[in-house]
Amino acid sequence: MKPLVRLEATGPLYQRIYRALRREILAGRLAPGARLASTRALAEELSVSRNSTLLAYEQLFAEGYIEGKAGSGTHVTAALPDPALAHAARSEGSAGPPRSRAPRLSAFGRRIGVNPPRSAPNSTWLGRTIRYDFRYGIPAVAALPHRVWRRLTHTRLRAGALGTSRYTQPEGDGRLRTALAKYLNRERAIAAQPDQVVIVNGSQQALDLAARVLLDVGDRVVVEEPHSRGACEVFQSAGARFVSGPVDGDGLNVTTLPRTARDARLAYVTPSHQFPTGAVMSVARRLSLLAWASDRDAYILEHDIDGEYRYQGRPIEAVQALDRTGRVLYVGAFSRVLFPSLRLGYMVLPASLVSTFRAAKLLADRHTPTLQQDILADLLENGDLERLLRRARVRYASRRAALLAALAKYASASVEVEGANAGTHVLVWLRRPDAQGLPKLVERAAQAGIAVYPATPYYFRPPRRAGLVLAYVGMPEEDIDEGIRRLAALLPDTRSSGRSSSVRLAGGRRVPIPNLSTRVRCRLNVRAERFDSLTGLSMVRHLGMVDGAHHSL
Repeated sequence: MKPLVRLEATGPLYQRIYRALRREILAGRLAPGARLASTRALAEELSVSRNSTLLAYEQLFAEGYIEGKAGSGTHVTAALPDPALAHAARSEGSAGPPRSRAPRLSAFGRRIGVNPPRSAPNSTWLGRTIRYDFRYGIPAVAALPHRVWRRLTHTRLRAGALGTSRYTQPEGDGRLRTALAKYLNRERAIAAQPDQVVIVNGSQQALDLAARVLLDVGDRVVVEEPHSRGACEVFQSAGARFVSGPVDGDGLNVTTLPRTARDARLAYVTPSHQFPTGAVMSVARRLSLLAWASDRDAYILEHDIDGEYRYQGRPIEAVQALDRTGRVLYVGAFSRVLFPSLRLGYMVLPASLVSTFRAAKLLADRHTPTLQQDILADLLENGDLERLLRRARVRYASRRAALLAALAKYASASVEVEGANAGTHVLVWLRRPDAQGLPKLVERAAQAGIAVYPATPYYFRPPRRAGLVLAYVGMPEEDIDEGIRRLAALLPDTRSSGRSSSVRLAGGRRVPIPNLSTRVRCRLNVRAERFDSLTGLSMVRHLGMVDGAHHSL
């Protein structure tokens, strides 16, 4: 008997023949006991080599689908190895699409399905290739420390030491934790012992561990409004309920929180550079937050987002540095300092939580890769990281200046800017369109090769006006200027104001912008970086200063 065999399109030829015959057997079109064609005859029918049919038959023999009978050739076995699979295959030919039950998920799985997390940005946006990419999270490719990282990697691998290939402690390598504690003391005035540091796979894992360790289903978490979506997705997956507090120019104000915050277990804040507004929490608000947490036996999860990049004034001490009662968990990462694919982050924990978080990290993935930890420790110990940061600050300050100059040049009458003092993005409010017209603007921008994030998804209660989160570190200055020019042309009633010397801040105040011709002078002045002998906080002198006058936002 010669079956009509329909081969699949992909895979080695013998596997395609094997799968085709197996499908016919399971569907019942080759009934139990049916005689198969000889391997030679089947090869002729399919115009293939006999070796391919021999291999396919051998696989079917091995799995119990066919058997050889002396003197009568090859037959389908009377008892198939998987009757349930055979029943499913026979139902394939029935009318209508196959019915499938909804998967049985845990409560955690169901919560994830309601609001799936976003993936990282790629080279397309809304199905189009992008030239001018203002999306947050796009790195400055030319500025990535490939040469330094490659040199240190080769050094580690050539050494052939056991350390790069061994298991290590879940909290991370001791040398890295020691170097990191010293670095945080210099840069953030954080008084952390190495034993308080836990190395994680990026800040997202830190948030996930915190949610698992500190929250039960139904617990309340205080979050800023607007807020970081990635963090809220983690807390939502843990079954938390949100209590939002509005953010103004001084950050979150806990004295204005609703009554439901009284029994909150956790407050998630981004005080060094609030995301996405860029507000810096004042010292008074930080102290008030600490008192609030102490009174309620709650914890504070302090997430330092882009705190390394500050273009005006000296940084304020971290909330963790002001903590005297063990309430603050400090979280940071090196994704924005080095490169996003380096999933290395850290937590600085109160001493009372260290052992629990070590156990949680061990259960999650045992430990973070040791080779990357060794290389990062080298970067910290030999000063390479801080040299890279100084160069990055100069480069990003120049691109920030280019963005502000382009906004002033092409759309000064149509936009207001927030969060330009620090970080790697600004929040731009548009006079028109309103929030309802924002999706069409984003789509039109994509058609013009421009990718922009709307601000709406970062709000529980969407604002009435339209806002855009514009990141600037991933493009050279000339592309920033051209991208803003094209974007401004899409705005309703946009009138070019020529080369304006200022841009409007949210609230109506206008301030001067940096002159791009001073980029070289800024670069020279940044090299005069010094360290405050009392606090250990780094201060960049004159960054953004032009002819003795402040031109930073």
